[in-house]
Amino acid sequence: MVDRSQASRRRLLDAGAVEFAAYGVAGARVDRISADSKVSKAQIYSYYAGKERLFDAVLEDQVNDILDKAPLTADLPDYAVRLYDAYLEHPQLVRLATWARLERTPAGPLFPRTDESTKIEVIAAGQRAGEIRADIPAADIHSLVIAMAMTWSPSSLTHTATPADPAEDHHRRRTGLAAAVRDAFMRRET
Repeated sequence: MVDRSQASRRRLLDAGAVEFAAYGVAGARVDRISADSKVSKAQIYSYYAGKERLFDAVLEDQVNDILDKAPLTADLPDYAVRLYDAYLEHPQLVRLATWARLERTPAGPLFPRTDESTKIEVIAAGQRAGEIRADIPAADIHSLVIAMAMTWSPSSLTHTATPADPAEDHHRRRTGLAAAVRDAFMRRET
């Protein structure tokens, strides 16, 4: 049996993701989130103490969803392709992160360092094992791989991919992305 409070929070996070992705924190309306989630405004404030905290919870939920779908491994080309697919399937994460940059955290890390340290350690372990080049800091490699995977995301300056794009376009992008990440960061056999 699903706890009613958990069900309400899930509906809030889902409705909040849609609202915040479209309008950001400043433009989002708690009234719309309330109506779409069928959770009263009073309950929203009881759960999250304000629109900003609800936004933070929505962003964290979306990031956790992507981490579940695309966990980081030392196989960086595969990781980049899984991120491409996750961004394609859930473009609202990229929009939410963009709003977070514009309205909440314009500089420095977007996510707490504790969240990043495990990912950085995966890359550092790959560097120590000789699988990943060691002349670039692990944290920088992590940032670069994410940026490469976002090449066709909603934050792209050149072209935003959609699920409706032809399958051959997605295949070409995945193949090129994997090759670029492999050539840039993976240790070559000699």
